[in-house]
Amino acid sequence: GNRSMTLSSSSLEKIDREVAKYPPDWKQSAVMAALVIAQDEKGWLSTETMDFVARYLGMPPVAVYEVATFYNMYNREPTGKYKITVCTCLPCGLQGALDAADHLRKKLGIGFNETTPDGHFTLKEGECMGACAMAPVVLVNNKKMHDYMTHDKLDQLIDELGRK
Repeated sequence: GNRSMTLSSSSLEKIDREVAKYPPDWKQSAVMAALVIAQDEKGWLSTETMDFVARYLGMPPVAVYEVATFYNMYNREPTGKYKITVCTCLPCGLQGALDAADHLRKKLGIGFNETTPDGHFTLKEGECMGACAMAPVVLVNNKKMHDYMTHDKLDQLIDELGRK
C-alpha cells in the first residue's frame, strides 16, 4: 500500500507500548495516546491516518473520529509549523489571556483555527491547562508551555519561532 497511509515503525512501537498498558479487551483505551503519537509524526490527523489507527487498534473508524473531534489537542487539518494554543477558559480569560489572544491575532493577522499564509503559525484556543495562576499561558505544539505571557514576551516568542 501507499506509504503515506502508515506510520513509521518507531511510532508503531510507541503505540504498541501504550496498548500494552491495557488488558486486551481495552485496546481502544490506547486510542488517545495513539492519536497523539500519530499526530506527532504527521503534524495533523488526516482521515487516512485516523483510519489507519482504527485498523491498527481494531476499532471502528467512527470511534476514532469521535475522539479526535472531541478533544481539541488533535489537529484535523494541516497546521502551521508552530501551533500556538492560548488558554481562554474563564479563570485565565480574567487574567489577561483574552487580551493576549487578541494581541496574537493582531500580530499574526489570523483568527483562531487559522494558519498564517507562510504556513508557520496556527492559532488555537485551548482548554484549561491547569496553570491558571500563571496566566496568560501559551502552549507551543502541545509540548512547551510558556506562562505569564505579557505582550512583550508574546512578541519575543513569535519573533524567535518565526526565525526558525
